[in-house]
Amino acid sequence: MSIPQAKMELRPLGNTGLKVSSIGFGASPLGSVFGPVAEVDAVATVREAFRQGINFFDTSPYYGGTLSEKMLGKGLKALQVPRSDYIVATKCGRYEEGFDFSAERVTKSIDESLERLQLDYVDILHCHDIEFGSLDQIVSETIPALQKLKQEGKTRFIGITGLPLSIFTYVLDRVPPGTVDVILSYCHYGVNDSTLVDLIPYLKGKGVGVISASPLAMGLLTEQGGPEWHPASPELKSACKAAAAHCKSKGKKITKLALQYSLANKEISSVLVGMSSVSQVEENVAAVKELEDLGMDQETLSEVEAILEPVKNQTWPSGVDQK
Repeated sequence: MSIPQAKMELRPLGNTGLKVSSIGFGASPLGSVFGPVAEVDAVATVREAFRQGINFFDTSPYYGGTLSEKMLGKGLKALQVPRSDYIVATKCGRYEEGFDFSAERVTKSIDESLERLQLDYVDILHCHDIEFGSLDQIVSETIPALQKLKQEGKTRFIGITGLPLSIFTYVLDRVPPGTVDVILSYCHYGVNDSTLVDLIPYLKGKGVGVISASPLAMGLLTEQGGPEWHPASPELKSACKAAAAHCKSKGKKITKLALQYSLANKEISSVLVGMSSVSQVEENVAAVKELEDLGMDQETLSEVEAILEPVKNQTWPSGVDQK
């Protein structure tokens, strides 16, 4: 059975040979992380994303205490398409019960993940939020364990994720070239913070693919604003609120503008966006299509950038409650 797929721009991911959709499906909301999601809705959302040309799905055992992986697995299985038609990334080292980057735990972790996902292999296995572990352990123990899993065919490629950009250079400077295939950065390539761009030449030089998540800065760039626990400073929160209100006053949506800003940089292979309903998929895909056909709304973008200028590139310390 084949599902007729809409055309979506595919971008090469570093030296992996994978071609990922410019927008990636962030599956953390399928773990009911932001409110309950019924299984039937999770399956329908995955199906609609695939139908619209999204071929890249990202999850973690940490999201919803393993529920995200289970829901994504059910959604992918229900597609009944060849395994090579979609690309799946999951993570290891971060769990509901805490962090454990030991070789023993991550080796067990992939088997648990594959069972929940109902897959024989994942395309990418990331070490999840490595700034909470010992980076030297990541280099000397975790990544070698992942290389073994790669040789065993349980993952095709290896990645690392986290908030502070310094973790990527720390690890990549200490592992043999070609050991880490991909990095996943979040909250550092959006209208309010584009510091990831400074790292791209370095990453390209290492042949490492770049995935960026959270183009809405964990909810700051939305009309309702970020969650109560958001670690951003009051100045950053209020500037983002003002930017959202400005867009609304012009009949525009800051979410669409923010997503398009992130998508417009072709050096970033995929922008991950959390989705848990068919309507969210449709809205996100419409933003991609509009960007391809009409380009950015430069006028509103420059007005928003002016509002955010005083807080540009302001980040926050990595906190355990995030993501």
